[in-house]
Amino acid sequence: MRSKNLPSKDLLFVLPISLGLGALFAFGQTGNWLTGFLSFSLLLFLGLLSLVSSVRWASGGKTLAWIVGLAFILRLAGGVATYIMLPLYGYDDADDRAGYVFTDAHRRDDQAWELASSERPILDAFSSKFASDQYGGLLAFSAFVYRFLSPDAQRPLMLILLSVLIAALGIPFLWWAVNRTFGEKVAWASTWIFALYPDSVLLGGAAMREPYLMTFSAFALWGFVNSGVQELAPAKSHDTYSNDKPSASKVSSLIWLGIGLLGMLLVSPVVALVTLVIFAGWIFFTGERGNISWKTVIILGIIFIAGLFFLSSALNRSGEFDATSPLHVINDWLRLAVKWDAYQLERESGWVQKIFEEGPKWIRLPFITIYGVFQHVLPAALIAPTKFIWKVIYVARSLGWYMLLPMLILSFAAAAGQGRSPATNGSVEGSGRMRNLWMWLSLLAWIWILLAALRAGGDQWDNPRYRTILFLWQSLIAGYVWVWWRETRNVWFTRVIACEVVFLLVFTQWYGSRYLYWGGQLPFAVMVSLILGLWLIILGIGWWQDQKRA
Repeated sequence: MRSKNLPSKDLLFVLPISLGLGALFAFGQTGNWLTGFLSFSLLLFLGLLSLVSSVRWASGGKTLAWIVGLAFILRLAGGVATYIMLPLYGYDDADDRAGYVFTDAHRRDDQAWELASSERPILDAFSSKFASDQYGGLLAFSAFVYRFLSPDAQRPLMLILLSVLIAALGIPFLWWAVNRTFGEKVAWASTWIFALYPDSVLLGGAAMREPYLMTFSAFALWGFVNSGVQELAPAKSHDTYSNDKPSASKVSSLIWLGIGLLGMLLVSPVVALVTLVIFAGWIFFTGERGNISWKTVIILGIIFIAGLFFLSSALNRSGEFDATSPLHVINDWLRLAVKWDAYQLERESGWVQKIFEEGPKWIRLPFITIYGVFQHVLPAALIAPTKFIWKVIYVARSLGWYMLLPMLILSFAAAAGQGRSPATNGSVEGSGRMRNLWMWLSLLAWIWILLAALRAGGDQWDNPRYRTILFLWQSLIAGYVWVWWRETRNVWFTRVIACEVVFLLVFTQWYGSRYLYWGGQLPFAVMVSLILGLWLIILGIGWWQDQKRA
């Protein structure tokens, strides 16, 4: 990546912002104020300079600068607000009293401070003693920050600030890579979705794995489309990659691809494996197979095999599984995890217990999966009683998902119905390759969503969080579908929205009758049948209208 020299005016506004925010954060944390001030200011100065330089390098103009700035402000404000307000207005539990939205962040933060303040080496984060972080990479990084930047006190806001900066840093890489490959319209739509999606904002303002993984994914995507593999990319038109865009040498692109994959391996090896599968399909469906370098295949194969061993060893830290191969360990872990989540869902919900007891056994797995896809359920977020601060969080996350879901549902239709896309410069061959690529990305995105639902269908937090791990690809698909609909005005977009509105209205009445006694409560099976019947009517009328016009 070739960066441009930073103008002196950038330093003039970055320095005072860093010092001012550094002073405020230091006042809000325990420990020596001067140590905190210097550490926070240093992190802010280096982080903001990285954001400014990446925006200038990407040549996205003022719009990209606004997106990155807004993403940074939203994540920082959300992280600081929840840290301050949860102890005051949240529940009387350990996480809320300490200001953590996520239990995982709380446990990891405590263990990071325990490791940093001890005499143990940082690499012990990967041992079974520190099990709060399943894979150890983020725990090691957090402990490193505490040991060398905050040795006198545990400062949770320091890890939140790092997550905010890391989360915002991926945006210029995403915009550049998508603009290079799919065109400017898709790039802007995907970047706005990536920056503003509520789950992305919430996780970006917490010391969680997801903001790191999303940014590592952006690094890897940029390195992939600008490395030697860029010749296999479907977009070769000059209108999507003009000469005023920054050039990228093969070496620098491979470096960023390596940084992205290595970061994923350390933070969550399964994401690195899935990303390699995505790239392999990208090459297969869009490239000339004879042009693929054996050296590239061998390197990616080594990374994939190493990821399998890293993942299996991380899952088997406690020696619980006796399997002899990584694939057996992963399979046994997933099977037990799904079984445990099904038990948790049944135990925590009376009406789910009733469905499981009265219905056939085969219905349990499909029910958990479908229930997980609809989490967070928007009607439940609006009506179910809870603390006001948590209601705001629930409703924001639910609204974001239900706005994104129709575009993900239409992803296959948008790919299959694609004509001569502007990104292919009108070429039939390029259009076919692009169609195959979008089909592949949509398939992998939905497989991941279903796996997340299956892995934690009954969990209000883990399931949405798991599917957000690959949100970069979901935002890319959603941006493409949005542009496709704006250009085609395809009527099925309205029909899918109508189906979602029916689901929300009927489910809202069901939850309202349950908690607020709005009329009589329908039996759950009748309510589901009513929704399915209305869906069939909407889709049937739509199909009939299409046949009539044809």
